Amino acid sequence: MHVQTPPEISIVIPVYNEALNLPELYKEITKSCARLGKTVEILFIDDGSQDGSFEVLKDIQAADSRIRIIRLRKNFGQTASLSAGFDHARGEVIITLDADLQNDPKDFGLLLTKIEDGFDLVSGWRINRKDKLLTRRLPSTLANKLISIITGVKLHDYGCTLKAFKKDVIKNIKLYGELHRFIPAIASHMGVSIAEVKVNHRPRKHGKSKYSVFRFLKVVLDLLTVKFLLSYSTRPLQIFGFLGMCSGIIGGLIGLYLSYQRLVLKVGIANRPLLLLSILLVVIGIQFISLGLLAEIIVRTYHESLQKRIYFVQEIIESEPVKSSD
Repeated sequence: MHVQTPPEISIVIPVYNEALNLPELYKEITKSCARLGKTVEILFIDDGSQDGSFEVLKDIQAADSRIRIIRLRKNFGQTASLSAGFDHARGEVIITLDADLQNDPKDFGLLLTKIEDGFDLVSGWRINRKDKLLTRRLPSTLANKLISIITGVKLHDYGCTLKAFKKDVIKNIKLYGELHRFIPAIASHMGVSIAEVKVNHRPRKHGKSKYSVFRFLKVVLDLLTVKFLLSYSTRPLQIFGFLGMCSGIIGGLIGLYLSYQRLVLKVGIANRPLLLLSILLVVIGIQFISLGLLAEIIVRTYHESLQKRIYFVQEIIESEPVKSSD
């Protein structure tokens, strides 16, 4: 009979073209795990790397049975990589970090201490961030403030990948698009307790950052999605219906005003731009309400159907489970 005791901690690391960083990262992770005194598994998610990262990972895995490699068929992005890691993780606590050596594995203990204190999700805060001011830190600061205001979850650093989750929390969160940075906000909808701890941040040694200044615009668009999901995902008619009613009421009031002028004051309205505006607002109102009703039907269908995967695994490399007999 095959018996394999689940590890206490799963460490999930998305990898995309980080071959030069992986050996040193592995050494730092093993040293940090040794200090924790807990059983761990280390999951490297190779997100379609083209610089030999997969070969480096295979060499590392051959010498350490705790390592599992999830190789994706192509580059699906960080959200998909994390989602693959969460799906395959077996630990009671799941820790995530970047593979570029900017996150410090020594901070694992800080995250786990908060988890042991009863928090469900612990997010790192890169208080002394070692990135360029104009292209990285400033857009990130603006994005963090905007996300905190819109979602109501006050965190200083949504973009820090170094986080810890209880398994029952992260396993119930379905990610798509680029929603990985919004995990705390999405999790808050479940009523979980969230903490934030200050963590070390280091300058990049090798490779190039995958960050683009245009990502701020993507964050704003994704934020609209998250806000809708948190507030109206199960009741879309409330937002579309509200907009439709407002538009219809304004259009109706303008129509009443024009009717009063035509019927009582005997003023011609055929060439009045207000007449066209009134008709337009009423039509828009009807369309919004109709859209809300259709969205309600789609939402009901969605919640009753199977969800589509956002990644596809090419292969999984891991050690064989321990054999034992009763």
